[in-house]
Amino acid sequence: MELRQLRYFVQVARLRNFSEAAQQLFVSQSTLSQQVKQLENELGVALLQRDSHRVELTDCGQNFLAHAVRTLEAADAGIDSIAEVQQLQTGTLRIGTTYTFSLLLSSTLQAFARNYPAVKLEVQIRSMQELMQRLHQRSIDIALSYKPLKTYPGIDSYKLFDNRLAVVVSNTHPLSTVGSISLRDLQRHPLILPMKGMQARDTFDHAVDNSSYVYDVRMELDSVTLLLDLVASSHWATLLSQATARRHSGVVAIPISDGDYDMQGCYHTAHDGYMKYATRTFIETLRQTRDFGLARMNL
Repeated sequence: MELRQLRYFVQVARLRNFSEAAQQLFVSQSTLSQQVKQLENELGVALLQRDSHRVELTDCGQNFLAHAVRTLEAADAGIDSIAEVQQLQTGTLRIGTTYTFSLLLSSTLQAFARNYPAVKLEVQIRSMQELMQRLHQRSIDIALSYKPLKTYPGIDSYKLFDNRLAVVVSNTHPLSTVGSISLRDLQRHPLILPMKGMQARDTFDHAVDNSSYVYDVRMELDSVTLLLDLVASSHWATLLSQATARRHSGVVAIPISDGDYDMQGCYHTAHDGYMKYATRTFIETLRQTRDFGLARMNL
């Protein structure tokens, strides 16, 4: 039994498709099928049920999958431990981040790449739900986000800094000079908002979920950068974390007076998973950067 065969089987089991698995593994479909068949012959059981339309796991395949994943994780951990000894002279760090949090990573990514040029960084920007799934699948090493509104089984979360939701307007907006604003009074002002599913939007929706407030929402966007650009050059207001607003010139963040809507900065890892030395080093780099310092400041 070879690790290569286990990787092939796990990829087919996850995708339930030989063609897609072959493409992601950069091997021919015939090679993939051959190697999985050899694994089945060695084990003396069928792991996969194949037909012309789909691939399904047999009972034996379902049971064997968990063991195969653990074996591959142990092998990868051994490889990564060698890289640790080599002082980050090789390896890949796979980082996941939500859209809203991603704006805080620019200086950290630059600093890490400058200090550890041999480590390849892969950065994926996804929704919170997708990031948690990818942590479960071990397809990312760490996820960075504001505090999710619910707990995710099998995921460990750690606080990086305290922050909160704020109303964000241009520095020429009539609200820019007020000390705070209530969510009730915000009904008087036209809004552009992050799309549903983005953390700031979910925090806002949760805050007003049981209220009778009606807001004048003119636009929804899934790009925080474009959202802030529009706010900075218009009479519209939006809702984002204070930390996100502080990263953008031309806007101010106004505290919300009728509640402390937490948007704690966090990092997340798979429970009982191996944490790479590169992951720990990235977290320490994050704590030392300007963006992290700005995120921790009270507005």
